Amino acid sequence: MYKILIPTLLLPLAFSFIQTPVNAATNLKLNPNLDYSSDSNDGSLITGDNITDGTIQQGKSAYIIFYHHECYDSKRQAKRTVELYEKYEGNIGFIIVDLDSKISDEQNELRERFYPNYIPHVTIIGANGSVLYNRSGEIGNDLLSSILDKALM
Repeated sequence: MYKILIPTLLLPLAFSFIQTPVNAATNLKLNPNLDYSSDSNDGSLITGDNITDGTIQQGKSAYIIFYHHECYDSKRQAKRTVELYEKYEGNIGFIIVDLDSKISDEQNELRERFYPNYIPHVTIIGANGSVLYNRSGEIGNDLLSSILDKALM
């Protein structure tokens, strides 16, 4: 009797872990060894958990950054991205596409859809799936915050 009961009780619990959606990257941290004065390769600019998740959660806004390690503009934009993550954590999904690392199929789909081969590149998707911002180059946090605030409305 116990042999049948225990697996039956644990099965729903196991499936609840499998079906839990991943909410983009979490626990984002900036690489503390970045040299902002040069195009040196200082490694990944941003680290965190679920860093290769490229899933845009339906009904939730998303911030996507595409970058290469050897770009001082990308390094500065990565710093802004982590600052925004700290401000909007839990409300906006953050997707990091490190083009110098192996990327997931979902990240590759985002690269093909939004990345125009210029770095850094930021794309912001609204909760309804509309593209609110999609441009290359550095952008300040004041403008990004105003776009993200509108994405939350």
